[in-house]
Amino acid sequence: MAGPALADGPVVVELFTSQGCAACPPADALLGELAGRDDVIALALHVDYWDYIGWEDTFADPAFTARQHGYAHSAGSTVVYTPQMVVGGVDHVGGHRPMQVADSIAAHRAAPDPVEVVAEVTDTGWQVRATWTGAEAEMPPMVVQVVTFVPEEHVEITRGENAGLTTVYHNIVQSWQAVAEWSGTDTFDAQVIPTGDMRHVVIVQATDHGAIMGAARLD
Repeated sequence: MAGPALADGPVVVELFTSQGCAACPPADALLGELAGRDDVIALALHVDYWDYIGWEDTFADPAFTARQHGYAHSAGSTVVYTPQMVVGGVDHVGGHRPMQVADSIAAHRAAPDPVEVVAEVTDTGWQVRATWTGAEAEMPPMVVQVVTFVPEEHVEITRGENAGLTTVYHNIVQSWQAVAEWSGTDTFDAQVIPTGDMRHVVIVQATDHGAIMGAARLD
């Protein structure tokens, strides 16, 4: 008997970073390389716990720090740090380790997502549909999230550990909103309205900062 048809979607890579972190620029540059790949959704989440050391990150949001703490808690830890990449919601890669990131992405590509996410353009935005295509016995409770981001910004840093640097940042997350809980038993269908001129992605993830089950770009 044939198995379930798994979705061939992009791998989500989240970088937790800060403009005030001296170790972060190489990881920021790596994320910029990943942002050019069609098979990867690369997202930079700027945290705020470096802000007291001489430079306040212009993109930092406490919600992104909370998201990183959620990943740490899910992994049985209370420690957060920068830079850190999270691949597919489950693989945690600390520091600047391009080979480890590449291997993790390749592993996720070899085990395609159990949720297919498709989007159709409408007069007011996108009609988004998510369908569980994996084995029913493996269906976890999930959350559907809409993420907005800015593709590129240049920042001149004048204080702190990176004083004197002008750094290019890529795919800078502006908001990360949970829009619905989803059991997967029925097709999820919803309208997404654009937020300004930002880019948008939809991410379906197991609850409590679990594995990412499927994702799609809307732009």
